[in-house]
Amino acid sequence: MQRITQITAAALLAAACAAPALAAPETYAVDSTHSFPSFSYSHFGLSQQISKFDKTTGTVTLDKEAKTGAVDVTIDMTTVDTGFDVFNGHIQGEDFLDTAKYPTATFKSTHVTFEGDKPVSIDGNLTIKGVTKPVTLKVTHFVAKPHPMLKKDAIGANASTVIKRSEFNAGKYAPNVGDDVTITVSLEAVKK
Repeated sequence: MQRITQITAAALLAAACAAPALAAPETYAVDSTHSFPSFSYSHFGLSQQISKFDKTTGTVTLDKEAKTGAVDVTIDMTTVDTGFDVFNGHIQGEDFLDTAKYPTATFKSTHVTFEGDKPVSIDGNLTIKGVTKPVTLKVTHFVAKPHPMLKKDAIGANASTVIKRSEFNAGKYAPNVGDDVTITVSLEAVKK
């Protein structure tokens, strides 16, 4: 009888120790075909111009139990899409993105804030043209669920922040062309 009690106790202890392992962080790969950072700014006070980047890579790590996460994203700045080929080239020039010297921009998180089960803001460092500044992305939408076609767990999110482009050495024509730039990221990622 004592032997059965010892085996039962050992089994319960092993199960208790194994439970935290089930809540390990999960890593998701950014789906480049469904992830688009966009940016908007005032054009001479006449309109809000909106452009996007067509290639984004990176990872998102989530630990739902611990309510922690990490985001590491790289944007290919040479894929800027303004809707007009000539302007795509212009905005990649030295006065703006300078993609010849700085072909990518990066965002690396430093802290993710949760409310309940969902992230609501992401603090991190944004690097554009070799200049790194702290920013906070406000998460306006987040969902985690199985991807209906890939049959893998997936996440989706929309988040935004406002930067001053002059702080990233891209301030030509400011303030006539707005210095405040709203960056919005629509992101999907699939569990590795």
